[in-house]
Amino acid sequence: MTQATLTPEQEAAPSLDDRYTKTAGTVFLSGNQALVRLPIQQRLLDQAAGLNTGGYVSGYRGSPLGRYDMELWAAARYLEPLNVRFQSGVNEDMAATAIWGTQNVGLLPGARVEGVFGIWYGKGPGVDRCGDVFKHANLAGTSPKGGVLVLAGDDHGAKSSTTAHQSEPALMAAGQPSSRPAACRRSWTSASTALP
Repeated sequence: MTQATLTPEQEAAPSLDDRYTKTAGTVFLSGNQALVRLPIQQRLLDQAAGLNTGGYVSGYRGSPLGRYDMELWAAARYLEPLNVRFQSGVNEDMAATAIWGTQNVGLLPGARVEGVFGIWYGKGPGVDRCGDVFKHANLAGTSPKGGVLVLAGDDHGAKSSTTAHQSEPALMAAGQPSSRPAACRRSWTSASTALP
C-alpha cells in the first residue's frame, strides 16, 4: 500500500469512506469490499510506479458473489476518478470476452492508457460457460502493463445454483492458476500477486 500522512483530524474521525480512501493504517472490510478495494489499490500502485493504466471489472450477477456488483456500483465515486470502470455483463461469456479485449489496448493507435488490468467475476456454472474464452484469452496472454484476475465463487452444496460445482478443474483445463483464499487478507495477498 502507498503511504500517506494523515492529519490528527483524519486519524480521529473514522468514516465508512476509509474502506476505499485510507492509504495507511488498518481498514475494516467485508470480503466483497476487499474485492472492490483491489482495483483501487492496483491503480494507486500503478500510479506510484509512473504507469498510466486503467481498470475494467465485469462479470455476471449471482450468488455467491451476488453483492460484489452492488458494492462496485456503490463505490463508483471512488473507482471512476481512478480510471476504473465497472460494467455488469449480459452473461458470463460476454463479460469474459470484454475483459479479454482490454488486454489488446496497446494494439490500436490512439490508446489513452498503457495497459488495462481486468477483473472477471462469476460463479462456477459461469466458469464452465466461459471455458472457450478463458482458454483462448490465456493462450493470447495479457498486455505487458495489464493483467487479468478471475474471481470464481463456488457453490459446493448447490444452494443457489442448479448444480453443485467446483471451479478449479475448469480453470486448470484453461491453463489458469488458482488459489483458495479463506480470509480478506488472504484474498488481497492472492489477488495482488495475480496482477502485475
